[in-house]
Amino acid sequence: MFDSIQEIIEYANKHNMTFAEIMIQHEMDMRQMSREDVIGLMQKNLDVMRDAVEKGTTGEGVKSVTGYTGQDAIRVQKYLENNHALSGNEMIEAVKGAVATNEVNAAMGIICATPTAGSSGTIPGVLFKLEQTHGLTNEQMIEFLFASSLCGMVIANNASVAGATGGCQAEVGTASAIASAAAVQTFGGTPDQAGHALAISLSNLLGLVCDPVAGLVEIPCVMRNAIGSGNGLISADLALAGVESKIPVDEVIMAMDKIGRNLPASLRETGIGGLAGTPTGEAIKAKIFGDKKEESQEKDPVETHS
Repeated sequence: MFDSIQEIIEYANKHNMTFAEIMIQHEMDMRQMSREDVIGLMQKNLDVMRDAVEKGTTGEGVKSVTGYTGQDAIRVQKYLENNHALSGNEMIEAVKGAVATNEVNAAMGIICATPTAGSSGTIPGVLFKLEQTHGLTNEQMIEFLFASSLCGMVIANNASVAGATGGCQAEVGTASAIASAAAVQTFGGTPDQAGHALAISLSNLLGLVCDPVAGLVEIPCVMRNAIGSGNGLISADLALAGVESKIPVDEVIMAMDKIGRNLPASLRETGIGGLAGTPTGEAIKAKIFGDKKEESQEKDPVETHS
C-alpha cells in the first residue's frame, strides 16, 4: 500500500485524512469488510489490552512461571498512591500499564502483540495512560490503534519488528515509535509532526540489543517496555512542540534496519550476550533449566573396567 512513511504523510496531507482513517480504508479494501466490522476487530484488540493491564494491576498482580518477574506493576501502583513520582505521576501511569501487560505475557496470559509479545506493553502503557489523564474516548483509542498499525506496517515491510533480526530496537523501538506517531495524530498534530515523533522516538532507541536472560521474555524485556512508553510520550510532546527530526523518518527506519543486521547473533534474541551473558544471567538460566553439562555427565557416566 505505502512504501514509506513519507508517502503516508503526503497522502494524508493531500486527501486531508488522518493516519487512522487511511488504515481503516485499507483494511476495508483488503479484507472486503464493512467499516463496522473492521472497527469491531480492532475493538477486540483494545479489549484484550485493557484486560491485560487490569489483570496485572489487580489484587496481587501476576507472576511468571519462573518467578523471576511479576508483581512489579502492583509495586508501581502502590508507589503512585503514596508518592509524587520523580518523573511525574502521569508518566508512571504509562509505566504501570506497560509493566502490567508484559508481566501478563510472561505469566503466559493473553496479550495483544503490538508488534510482538516482547513489546506488547509499550502501546497499552501509552494508550491507557492517555485515557486516564487526557480523557480519551473509546473511539479515539480505536483510532490510535489504527494509526499506530499503519506506521507499524511500513516499518515491518522496510525493516523488521523481530528481535531475532534487529534487536530490541526493532521490537520496543518500533512499538515506542508508532505509539508516539499515533499520539500526535490523536491530539491534533499534523501528519508531518507524526512523522517527526516517529523518527525521534525510534532514533532514541537505535542500537538497543535483544538479550533475554535464559532466552525468556522476562528480563530485561518487561522494564524495556516501561522505557518504550516513556520515550513515546516524550517524543510525541517534542513533535507537538514543533521539534523536528533532522534525519528524515524513513532514513531513521533504514538506519534501524542496518544497525539490527549488523548486531552480532549473541545480541539478537539468542540469550547469549548482553545481560543474558552476565554471571547472574547465566546463574538464572542454570537455575531455571539446570546445568546441562552436569546433566549430560550424569546420564552418560564414563565406563570403567576392572
